[in-house]
This record gives sequence, C-alpha cells and structure tokens, in this order.
Amino acid sequence: MAHYTELNIGPVHPSIHGILKFKVKLHEEIIEDVEITLGFLHRNAEKICELNYYADNMIYFDRMDYLDAMNMELGYLTAVEKLMDMEVPERAQWIRMIVAELNRLAARLVGIGAFGLDMGMLTPFFHCFIEREKIQKIFVEASGGRQEVNYMSIGGVYQDFNDKIINDIKEFLKEFKPYLEDIYNMFMHSEIFWQRNDGIGILEPDVALDYGVTGPLLRGSGIAYDVRKDAPYLFYDKVNFDVPISHKKDNMGRFILKVEEMRQSIRIIEQCLDKIPDGPYFNNKAKKSMMLRLKGDGEAFSRIESDNGEFGVYVRGNGTFKPWRVHVRSPAFKNISVVPVLAKGMMIADLIVIIGSIDTVIGEIDR
Repeated sequence: MAHYTELNIGPVHPSIHGILKFKVKLHEEIIEDVEITLGFLHRNAEKICELNYYADNMIYFDRMDYLDAMNMELGYLTAVEKLMDMEVPERAQWIRMIVAELNRLAARLVGIGAFGLDMGMLTPFFHCFIEREKIQKIFVEASGGRQEVNYMSIGGVYQDFNDKIINDIKEFLKEFKPYLEDIYNMFMHSEIFWQRNDGIGILEPDVALDYGVTGPLLRGSGIAYDVRKDAPYLFYDKVNFDVPISHKKDNMGRFILKVEEMRQSIRIIEQCLDKIPDGPYFNNKAKKSMMLRLKGDGEAFSRIESDNGEFGVYVRGNGTFKPWRVHVRSPAFKNISVVPVLAKGMMIADLIVIIGSIDTVIGEIDR
C-alpha cells in the first residue's frame, strides 16, 4: 500500500504569490492531489461598496488586483457609467487606454520578476522592478498615487495629461523596448529556467475552458480570447494589435506569451499617443453632479481585460445614491482553481513554479 504524506504550503510562504494555503497530498515527492484554501485576506470589499456612494468606491477596486489598479478602476467605472448612461469624453477614453496598458506592463513586470525569483533568479527581478518604477513615477505625476492610484472617475479622469506626462511616457517606451528584450534574454538563456519550466504545468485547452480560465493562462493553451478584441471597450477597436497564443500549453509557453503581450501593449500605447485628441478630460455633467452625488437605477455588467484575464463587474442600482449590489467576476479565482490539474503527477518542487506561472493576485479573489 502506498504511503501518502500531507504537506501544508502557506498561507504565508515566500514563493507563493499571495496569502493562501495549499494542502498537498504526496507520494514521496510526487503530487497526488492539491486542496486550495482561500479567505486569509478577505476584506468584504463588495459589500462595503454597497454602503458607499458610487464615486467613493474606487479605492476598493484599486485594492483588488493592487498591481493592476488602473484596470480594476476601469472595470468598475465602465459598469457604473453604463448604469448611469454617462458619456465619457473622447480624450478621457484615450487617456484611460494609455494608463490601462501602462499598468498592464507594470503588473506583468512584477509577475515575471517574481516568477524568476521563485527559481532563485534575483538579477531579472531587480531589472523588472527598475522598469516598473519608471511607470510608477508616471502615475505619480498623473494621479499623485503610486500603486492605489485612484486616477479615473465617473465621467473621465481626475487630471488631464500635460506635456510632461506625454513626453515621459514616450521616453519610457523608447528606453523600455530594448530593456524588455534584455530581461527576456536573461530568462531564456538560463538553463535552469528551461529545466524548471519546459513541459511543466501543461493545461489542455478543453480543461482550460471547463474551468473558465482566461487571460495568458487561456491563451497559453492556444485559445485566442482577449476581451479587448472579442468585446472591445474604450477605443481598442481603433488600434492595431495582435492577440498572441502559444500551443506549448506549459509554463514556458505562458512566459513567452506574456512577454509578447507586453510588446503588444507598447504598440497600443504608441498608437494611443498619436491618436489622442484635444478636448475635455471630464464630463461636465458628472462634475456638476459630484456635489449632489450620482444616482443609478437598473443594472449593468461590464468586462475588461485585466492582467490576469476577463475582469467583470456587475452593478445594480435602486434609484438611490448608493449601489444596491456590486459583484465582481474574478479571473484570478478561476485561474488558481486549475492548480490541482496542473500539479497532479508533478514533483513538489514543480508546484512552486506552476503557481508562479499563473501569477495570481489574491486581493482580487478575497473581496
């Protein structure tokens, strides 16, 4: 009879991206099963949002996927603006696209940097954070905030782009292109990185669809689904970019895909900078209503493509100043749920790199 060992990994562990626990059933060093326990970071954000005015809920969305705050804000705002039939000026929408893609780059730099750190690769981690810091400085100039930026608002953005911000973005993109290739090569020229990830964490397309995973995890299994293409919002239908996919289906394929998506984000930002028009950055109707607060009636659902995948927000109003119901569709929750499938039959050391390849942010799950 086989002898099994149960090993608890987490909830606080240096190589797990967030506060959660994995109960691993092992036969020697081979994983037989993984049970995931969440809820260690629970903050009840959705219910708290139902106690506040619509415009005051941005801070709670900033802190969901706290690495990708701009896209979290965008998911909530597009739902609320749909509920209130609030038009957003064209300039504000282009600005939103720029900061959303910049934040996607910043979040992805943390993700791949931490992924390397899980395997003891300290040098690329520092290089990723150096580049991320340049984006954070742009956010400080635009919003005053580094991570929980609170930059967007119902009807537009809180502050317009000035010439310095636009020049800083252009300068960053110019410098970042070759730096990104250097970071990529640090990983790809590492024999250890290949050994730890090639053929590890294979996710078949049918399994990915059954679990409802989205984002790089789904595209890494060969399915070209991206909300920006399949259900365009803002002006994503007015810029040219590709949706990369990988047929490797493993950790290595997902990593290569994520870097290519970063190249596509650079491409999107450059086009946005060329297309951004003059005009207002805020809907005056919303600005005047802020003092009286905004009312919403009915229901609305919006979805955007966050760093982790399809982020959906449902808002229901009952004609008052506060939402009656707020609910989030978390891509990170779907993605982390597939870990037992990816890990079964692998060695215990492989579990760490599998979790790292998914790059889950627990704040988005424990709402």
